[in-house]
Amino acid sequence: MPEAYAHYVNRAGWLRAAVLGANDGIISTASLILGVASAGGPRGEILTAALAGFAAGAMAMAAGEYVSVSSQADSEAADLAREQRALHESPHREKRELTHIYEERGVKPKLAPRVADQLMARDALGAHARDELGFSGARANPILAACAAAGAFSVGAALPTATAFFAPKDATIVAVSLAALLFLIALGAFGAGMGGAPIVRPALRVGFWGALAMAVTAGIGALIGKAV
Repeated sequence: MPEAYAHYVNRAGWLRAAVLGANDGIISTASLILGVASAGGPRGEILTAALAGFAAGAMAMAAGEYVSVSSQADSEAADLAREQRALHESPHREKRELTHIYEERGVKPKLAPRVADQLMARDALGAHARDELGFSGARANPILAACAAAGAFSVGAALPTATAFFAPKDATIVAVSLAALLFLIALGAFGAGMGGAPIVRPALRVGFWGALAMAVTAGIGALIGKAV
């Protein structure tokens, strides 16, 4: 297939998780560093906060993804079990349901029952899972999803953490802010490019929201630093 007509929808699942995790890692860690630095915290406190946020964020992402994917898998398994019972107890009603679905999608009324018959003869549960319940493809593995989320977050969090570690103390705020913005813009461009979309608008969008989050956190840190 020519590149101009290539499709990238098969990347949507892992690409979304990877971009979300890395984006969260960059923004949350950079914002935490800027908040502590704006409050006047010494270098040790800044790095401690960065590493603590790094570890806590990675674990939170892993736990959240594991719970989310597990809950979805449990719900899908329950739906499939109910559908299997319905196919066993009322196969003719289930065939009528599938026939009606195909007719609504544009299959001619005389052809729709034949399509339903052939698909159900091959894999009745698969046909109903796909066309009635909307399930498609293999279900995600909760452990792999948790590891991927934690890994993506860790990669993102490592970038502002390394910047804070190597930057001079007086330049921490400026260095981390600029580095995080560059990382976010690059991430937005990467995600758009991998999905086959134009890169400029997504890159600017990610950069804008990252800048806003860091500005808010830095402002809060500065206010608290003056108050205490």
